[in-house]
Amino acid sequence: MKSARNYLINIALLAVIFFLTYRLMFADTEFSEIMEIIRSASPGWVALGALSALLFVSCEGFAIQYMLHVMKLKISTPACLKYTFIGFFFSYITPSSTGGQPAQMYYMKKDGIKIGHSAVIMLLITISYKVSLLAMGALFLLFEQDVVQTYTSEIKGLLVLGFILSGGLIAGLILLLRKPVAVRDAGIKLVNRLSAKKLMRDQKAERYRGKLNRICDNYTAGAAYIKENPKSIFVLFCITTMERLLLMVITWTVYHSFGLSSAGFWEIITIQTLISVAVEMLPLPGAAGVTEWCFVLVFTEIFTQGLVKPALLITRGLSFYLVLIVGGLTTLVTHVMMLRRAGGIKAAKLAEQKEKEAEEQ
Repeated sequence: MKSARNYLINIALLAVIFFLTYRLMFADTEFSEIMEIIRSASPGWVALGALSALLFVSCEGFAIQYMLHVMKLKISTPACLKYTFIGFFFSYITPSSTGGQPAQMYYMKKDGIKIGHSAVIMLLITISYKVSLLAMGALFLLFEQDVVQTYTSEIKGLLVLGFILSGGLIAGLILLLRKPVAVRDAGIKLVNRLSAKKLMRDQKAERYRGKLNRICDNYTAGAAYIKENPKSIFVLFCITTMERLLLMVITWTVYHSFGLSSAGFWEIITIQTLISVAVEMLPLPGAAGVTEWCFVLVFTEIFTQGLVKPALLITRGLSFYLVLIVGGLTTLVTHVMMLRRAGGIKAAKLAEQKEKEAEEQ
């Protein structure tokens, strides 16, 4: 009940951020003019952008299925895509995308996948997903210096912060993989001190100790898996890199939907990748607000002053709100089906119990 309330609060916060962002950004522009420009965009290119958005999400489903297959677990493609869309929905409505993987693991458990397996898979996907973005960003900084210097100077501070936060997260995850027991012991020692000084309740301290032990077990299993399956880690990295690229491609399709062609493919991909590096780790649901602000700052020269805001609406609509809606619908349908299945099992048990009682009489 508490978690449901928190999710509703996050959705409300996202709606408020959305309203304030677009109210401020479009205060000097007539909405009818924006819509007229949006309607002039090529439907074919916009459809290609929508396809890229859905394939972007689907790549994680293929990654999950691949990792399950490597672990000798057979799960259907639709089921893995279901986990992915549910994960993106919860990631988009929670700060720093913290709600996605717990939700995925919950629904995977409902389908009979053990937490130990799902935890290792989601851990490896997280590391690969973060490393792929950081690697792409670093490569573009190295080989597309002219583009970086020309277009990203106004978000330089955020970009540096993004590299630091992403690098810190990856370093922390790798440390957990290499030294899980040491990290667990340090965490438990901290919890014990907080508990001894009455800064944490005993019941809460015990819960955190159990959580640290479970995390340690998962990371130990993850480290062992990496040592035994280096090839599958490489394949996973390739899948998540393709996933990242498909997300960046959306901006390129929107650019061409307005009949523009002066900027090259890799130029747009570079800029969009660096925006992602700059905003992804910020503690806002879906990085809402700051993503829009960065897009307008960086892409105005490429899209032109008159087209950059309509381009923002289409790009963000495809990469964020389309995924949010599809993910929300997937979550709703999955939960309803799960409740019906649980109700059917309960009804069957009651019928069986009544039949036994009748036989005894």
